[in-house]
Amino acid sequence: MRPTEESVLLTDLYQLTMLQVYFDQELEETAVFEFFVRKLPAGRNFLVACGLERVLDFLEDLHFSQDELDWLAGCGRFSTRFVNSLTGLRFTGDVQAMAEGTVFFADEPILRVVAPLREAQLVETRIINLLQLQTLTASKAARVRFAARDKLLVDFGLRRAHGAEAGLLSARASFVAGFDGSSNMLAGMHWGIPLFGTMAHSFIQVHDVELVAFEHFAHSHPGATTLLIDTYDTEAAAQALLPLAHRLAAEGIAVQAVRIDSGDLGEHARRVRAILDAGGANAIKIFASGNLDEFAVQALLDAGAPIDGFGVGTRMNTSADHPYLDCAYKLQEYAGVARRKRSEGKATWPGRKQVHRRVDGAGCMLGDTLTLEGDSQPGTPLLATVMRAGRRIASSPPLAELREYARTQLAALQPELRRLDVAAPYSVDVAAPLRELARQVDQHRG
Repeated sequence: MRPTEESVLLTDLYQLTMLQVYFDQELEETAVFEFFVRKLPAGRNFLVACGLERVLDFLEDLHFSQDELDWLAGCGRFSTRFVNSLTGLRFTGDVQAMAEGTVFFADEPILRVVAPLREAQLVETRIINLLQLQTLTASKAARVRFAARDKLLVDFGLRRAHGAEAGLLSARASFVAGFDGSSNMLAGMHWGIPLFGTMAHSFIQVHDVELVAFEHFAHSHPGATTLLIDTYDTEAAAQALLPLAHRLAAEGIAVQAVRIDSGDLGEHARRVRAILDAGGANAIKIFASGNLDEFAVQALLDAGAPIDGFGVGTRMNTSADHPYLDCAYKLQEYAGVARRKRSEGKATWPGRKQVHRRVDGAGCMLGDTLTLEGDSQPGTPLLATVMRAGRRIASSPPLAELREYARTQLAALQPELRRLDVAAPYSVDVAAPLRELARQVDQHRG
């Protein structure tokens, strides 16, 4: 199920202005563009590719509606002949890509588009938009998963995400990267992501007595009773909960967990754990939330905080410490001729490329080689054809399958790359054939 329908005009003006020139000059040969990240964000040791499925949805649905064509015709920027040429335009190209959940590094293309020039150019903005968001979120979520070890992790970020689509796609990306679920209802509907949630402080405040609020919630949700205990006094609420928990247990209702959302989470968790254990409520778990990220989660667990799960929101969904990627979608070939951008600080490697990954006998990643498509190199090639002539070549893999694949990818990272501190860069070699092609292109261009 596709979460949104979108307009092809969700793009930058210069895509259409370039398309008119291509049309006027009859520039219609095959173009090759690749999406890659120029450099990893500071402090990051790896990235996780995510967003491919939404890109394929977009490409398969690409078209101009009559309303959009009428608007373009009347906006005063484009010729009638050009606007008419957009009627019936569809994406007819091929796409090669890394599977979602693949770990990758700087300068490695994770997606390639091979299509008539107008089609390949038109899709640039939206492809960057979709791949950057989900790759950024999945990469941040993977770091939280490493920090949280085997604890429950839930995406709590919808309300502060940068818009509805960002909140929805972040829930998906974080699940692919190892989160156990989300509070996002629409993510549950569209992708079957497990849903988790408790209550707001307002729910407690509506009741004159905090304990009555707990009891009402437990009776309405006997199979999912997690109670928010920090509205007034965290430890007092935990103490008062004990007789209610035992009474509910006699009715067949188990209080599964208590949630702490404010204050010194570690200290509150230690005190609450002691209260629950002393009161014979050892089975009740402690769930923490509130301004968390991978560093806060790691610090809590390193300090021995008895926390069984975490709700991580704003800082993960917005990748607060690094909220964007230095990524690009660049022309690598046109009309069968390799092309290369040589701008200062933004030079690209020309041609259609492949990434080969080497692993040891235990499956641990040893290094990658960036080379030309078709060049034989040791290791497994990471880019594969996923779309031909504008249509997927296979049905979309289940989200659970992508999640398991991402888990194996992250497990294959060298141990030092899994840590939150900066490690020595992973080895990515540029093969001789690619270097030679770059030299030839530079020589030809002068």
